[in-house]
Amino acid sequence: MSNPAYPPAAAPPAAPQGPVGPLGKPRGIGVSILLAIVTLGIYTWVWTFKTYSEIKNHSGIGVGGGVGLLIQIIISPVTYFLLPSTVGQMVSASGQPSRVKGTTGFWILLPLIGSIVWFVKVQGQLNDYWRARGATG
Repeated sequence: MSNPAYPPAAAPPAAPQGPVGPLGKPRGIGVSILLAIVTLGIYTWVWTFKTYSEIKNHSGIGVGGGVGLLIQIIISPVTYFLLPSTVGQMVSASGQPSRVKGTTGFWILLPLIGSIVWFVKVQGQLNDYWRARGATG
């Protein structure tokens, strides 16, 4: 039973959700794969750094570019699980369903084709997210 002399307590303010910074850049999947091949894998480090940086700068989620690159260089298998998990968290925080999550990393277990499927899924989700918010590229 409520006492009319005491109004109900106000709800605490909601934590801010959604984007906090600039949009990332959609990247061509075929061009990125070609660059990775032509540069003998060096472009994968550039892509990893940029991707983690863009997510962190935009949403505040994830480890950021420097730590993400360090993880890629030292213990690269972690990237296959951490990056899609981070992308999934960013997309979910915006209220949209994500097609990628940490378990997307298991694609890497399939020789050659698995890494391509993984990349297409992760970059495809990122491209859709950035473009839905108005990014061009």
